[in-house]
Amino acid sequence: MSVFTPAEIAYLQGQRIGHLATVNARGEPHVVPVRYRYNPALDAVELGGRGMGTSKKYRDAASSPAVAFVVDDRGPSGAPRGIEVRGVAEALDSGGDAIWPDADPQFLRIRPRRIAAWGIESDPYAPRGRDV
Repeated sequence: MSVFTPAEIAYLQGQRIGHLATVNARGEPHVVPVRYRYNPALDAVELGGRGMGTSKKYRDAASSPAVAFVVDDRGPSGAPRGIEVRGVAEALDSGGDAIWPDADPQFLRIRPRRIAAWGIESDPYAPRGRDV
């Protein structure tokens, strides 16, 4: 059984870009847009792309794996909707180029610990969060 609801999975699979927040060794935050996919076999979110292996986000996640990942947009009615995944990132040295043909082999895999969603199955202005 997934830690995500079927509606959350459908939402994740229907979007293309999310935002990853990492923290460096000095505790300074860093937020960047990233390409991602939901991996149903591992119930995880995977992030990859060109330059991933040499990027600040990859270095930060490798040294301080607590991360947050957000995907959001406006739904058909114009109301906000989105999902935040807080979890632990694994910095993997290979496999990213098999997921995305134009990507680096290095990629990040986020294992969720907390999920908050709004406007997907709840009021857009009242996020619903849960520990997983």
